[in-house]
Amino acid sequence: MTQPELEQQVARCLTQRGLTLSVAESCTGGLLSARITDVAGASKFYKGGACTYCNEIKQKILGVRAETLETYTAVSQQTAAEMAQGIARVYETDLGVGITGYAGPDGGEDGTPVGTIYIGLFWKGSTQVRKIVSPHGRSQARQDAADEALCMILHAIKE
Repeated sequence: MTQPELEQQVARCLTQRGLTLSVAESCTGGLLSARITDVAGASKFYKGGACTYCNEIKQKILGVRAETLETYTAVSQQTAAEMAQGIARVYETDLGVGITGYAGPDGGEDGTPVGTIYIGLFWKGSTQVRKIVSPHGRSQARQDAADEALCMILHAIKE
């Protein structure tokens, strides 16, 4: 499925089911929001997003706990989960997505490789997190993360 088809399918499914979506992005820097809003009629389901690049904003806006950031770091499944939950709460949406990772050029200080990205999806009171590793450079890592987030949304709402 090509990228525009993926966004169109997500838009169609969310609209048909009367569901709303919000996203919190770190390493993708608003790319997922841009791709979603490229679809005509996105305002029917997309309430908004937040680019939460630094830990302070992850805490203040999304409610990511300081303990989570200190214990697991900003690039972790725990942080992605709290980001997804936080954005859904703040924007009062049915689904919330949280994306955090090392898009490059560097990985984590703990040896986590560049291209490691966690995507959290909050839906129906529970949160799932998927880890991807995209070693193809910063731009492709961001695209891969947005693609995976869209696929996660589709899979969740089609079940």
